Amino acid sequence: MAESTSAAAARDPGDIVYPGAIPFALVHLVCFAAIWTGIDLRALIICAVLYAVRMFAVTAGYHRYFSHRAFRLGRVAQFVLAFLAQASAQKSVLWWAGHHRHHHRYSDTPEDLHAPRHGGFWRAHLGWVFMRRNGPTDLVKIQDFARYPELMWLHRLELAPAILTGGAAFLVGGWSGLVVGFFWSTVLLYHATFCINSLAHVQGRKRYVTGDDSRNNWALALVTFGEGWHNNHHAYQSSARQGFRWWEIDLSFYALKALSWIGIVHDIRNPPVAVLRNEQRLTGKVIERSASDVAASFQIERIVARVRAALPDMRPRWPDLHALHAELYEALHLAHHPAADLLAHLNIPALPTHQDIRQRAAAMLAKSPSLDDIVEQAHRLVLERVCARLEPAS
Repeated sequence: MAESTSAAAARDPGDIVYPGAIPFALVHLVCFAAIWTGIDLRALIICAVLYAVRMFAVTAGYHRYFSHRAFRLGRVAQFVLAFLAQASAQKSVLWWAGHHRHHHRYSDTPEDLHAPRHGGFWRAHLGWVFMRRNGPTDLVKIQDFARYPELMWLHRLELAPAILTGGAAFLVGGWSGLVVGFFWSTVLLYHATFCINSLAHVQGRKRYVTGDDSRNNWALALVTFGEGWHNNHHAYQSSARQGFRWWEIDLSFYALKALSWIGIVHDIRNPPVAVLRNEQRLTGKVIERSASDVAASFQIERIVARVRAALPDMRPRWPDLHALHAELYEALHLAHHPAADLLAHLNIPALPTHQDIRQRAAAMLAKSPSLDDIVEQAHRLVLERVCARLEPAS
């Protein structure tokens, strides 16, 4: 199958707009100015407050509200949350949420914007932000919020909230307040947020089968106010609560709950009981992706070599090996399933059995009521791939 243009671009180093990364690099360099401004208690307090307020705005605003609509806000509160989120200097809420919705649609596939399995750690961590194809905002993906004029105003002036916040830090704490209070907390916010794209798809545990690499990571959950419960989130994306167990600390959810008590936040969405108990049936897309991962774990070329070596031993049942190959290819040409079925019934020892597939799936995946469906599809995929690589006898 031909590789898609976007998938190819995802791995093209030339797609990164390096001049666009200069302001990002300068923000990091400014942090070293603390050598001259000094570090005092007031600046450290400003740093801690700005980190906490803006981390909540990133997690509750950019992510849970604008990306997933996990709760409801009035229009004024919506604008305030958008303003605070953009004070983090992570582009506009429309850009952020639109790209994040794309990520969930194609999570950890070649079409994903920041999949570590396809682009590597640094591309997933921050390189994707500076790629040409990720610069524009697809307002169609975020049209539910793009209809608000005030959010479009913030979208056009995406750095205004960050500049005003930096100015306030300077007024309160002087140069140290600006450098240590604002710039230090901004850099910490950058990398804590980015670690969800990179580390939370590499390091941690999987409670749910989600068809992607999302993982729960308690350390990331602490520094990102609950975002580290990433496998939970991918299992039920529209939940405002991401720490599904009582011991899974989720500071952003606690803050949202408190805001609901005073009438600012409404209709907080929680995961259904079936999800909490891991009893939900998986969607066809998740089953397909999970089955593909299980099938890909088998070395098809090695299996094909063993099948070819074993075919001569089938002469008592198939005197004409050429006829066997011809029948396989005819079935494969008409439809994959008959060819795979025929190959499965040959009982060739080199072929993985249904039980082999089940054991591999159980080792790779979390428990799921849809495991039988995944195993069935993975078994068929393995057989189809073996069929596709067998060559007719000469």
